[in-house]
Amino acid sequence: MNPHPTLPQRGRDDVAAPTPSLPRERGREEQRIWRALAEINDPEMPINLVDLGVVYGIALEDRTVRVRLTFTAMGCPASDMIIGDIRERLLAEPGVDAVAIDIVWDPPWSAARMTVEGREALRAWGLSV
Repeated sequence: MNPHPTLPQRGRDDVAAPTPSLPRERGREEQRIWRALAEINDPEMPINLVDLGVVYGIALEDRTVRVRLTFTAMGCPASDMIIGDIRERLLAEPGVDAVAIDIVWDPPWSAARMTVEGREALRAWGLSV
């Protein structure tokens, strides 16, 4: 499972082969999946899921993307919507035929998991982080 140590450059659109076999191509495919996840906003806050820090990792298994996901709180009222948004967005990616989402609670989410960009986005909306 590949956690995002650094979010790939946004705005670039290098598309890897649908089923990469070389390590370099696999890295491009993972970057493309991270960028797709970064396009999905939390429905309750003005921040994308990657910058919010709720995506703990991804794994590519043939034509399946496995996502390790948490929520900011148990019983999150937007959880079904977020899961649906992830599935819909990733299934739109070339070479992705299935999406598996593993909900994890350990380690628990905290604001420390947010990226600098995520913190700035929330501050711009007047939210304290």
